[in-house]
Amino acid sequence: MNLKLRLTVTQFLEFFIWGSWLISFGNYMFHLGLGDKIGTLFATAGIASFIMPTIAGIIADRWLNSEKLLGVLHLLGACCLFAASRATDFSQLYLCMFLNALFFMPTIGLSYSVCYSVMASHRMDTIKDFPPIRVWGTVGFIVAMWIVNLAGWGTSSNQLLLASASALLLGIYSFTLPPSPPTKAQKGSSLVSVLGLDALILLKEKKMAIFFLFAVLLGICLQITNSYGSAFLGSFSGSYPNSFAVRYNNIFLSVSQISEALFILAIPFFMRKFGIKTVMLMSLGAWVLRFGLFGVGNPGAGMIWLTLSMIIYGMAFDFFNISGSLFIEQETPGKFRASAQGMLMMVTNGLGAIIGNYGAEAVINYHTVDNVTNWTTCWFIFSGYALIIGILFAVFFKHK
Repeated sequence: MNLKLRLTVTQFLEFFIWGSWLISFGNYMFHLGLGDKIGTLFATAGIASFIMPTIAGIIADRWLNSEKLLGVLHLLGACCLFAASRATDFSQLYLCMFLNALFFMPTIGLSYSVCYSVMASHRMDTIKDFPPIRVWGTVGFIVAMWIVNLAGWGTSSNQLLLASASALLLGIYSFTLPPSPPTKAQKGSSLVSVLGLDALILLKEKKMAIFFLFAVLLGICLQITNSYGSAFLGSFSGSYPNSFAVRYNNIFLSVSQISEALFILAIPFFMRKFGIKTVMLMSLGAWVLRFGLFGVGNPGAGMIWLTLSMIIYGMAFDFFNISGSLFIEQETPGKFRASAQGMLMMVTNGLGAIIGNYGAEAVINYHTVDNVTNWTTCWFIFSGYALIIGILFAVFFKHK
């Protein structure tokens, strides 16, 4: 099989696993009568993102080939997902999904590392050749969402079985990939260096400290609609049972992922035209609209507002994540860049996601009476939060 195709299959399956359950799982939990625990369960991904990528990175750097570690982690994840599909109460479900998060979250970065290593050993241009390979990961995520929706598995444990089967497949497939041997950490490296925390020294600089603080505050927004979007649309099943957004909510929500892929292509233009700070402010403004349009929309006459919310998601998600990464690349000394990029991931998808999921759960549970949620109020609260963060960012973050 062609090498590019082999790496493309890796990326496709990597995100197919995630797409099989991530967007529809909130609706499944509501179906189980566990709607008040959605934030708690989704926070497991944040906890895992905070601790596991570093541990997996140390293992891959010192002792085990990256492709083999990728295979082992996916095989363990497949077992956890299968067990989760058989869970009968929240404690069992939480344990299975928490273990799955611990095994799955580091595989995202690890799958990139495998691709980079293999491409480098075969003298391929990573800047030119990797993006067309990576985009198939987004395609895999979308395809999985569509399969779950069209098969009617949005409120069924079959979505977990699909994820488990695809994790098993990728686990086995990973062992067939070209070798990515350990790079071996330099002798005498400090514990801080080994743990990838060198970039903490950057927080002594006021501008960088403010940037990472806002990265946490914005990270709170990132996963709220992924956690609750499907459950929100499912709440209209009584009033709009035949609406496309209700019957095929996963397919409808996949417009957000399509938008995400397209907005990545627009970032170079916006960066050249407006600069990093303005692009980041555009992201915060887009989050205000993302939540606010959910608040005014419905699957009937308000369908246009829901659709616009799906489209704006790409700008909201990409413009801070990508421009933030570029800011780190431009403003950080070379010896700290890798560590700083890892720290950005930890504070946004780790700490921010943990706070965001628990916070969103508290807000939604407070506004839920007799299993009926006042979604409009909840979305406006989230929108107001994003607006306040945007104003504070404009005032306090100084950057030409």
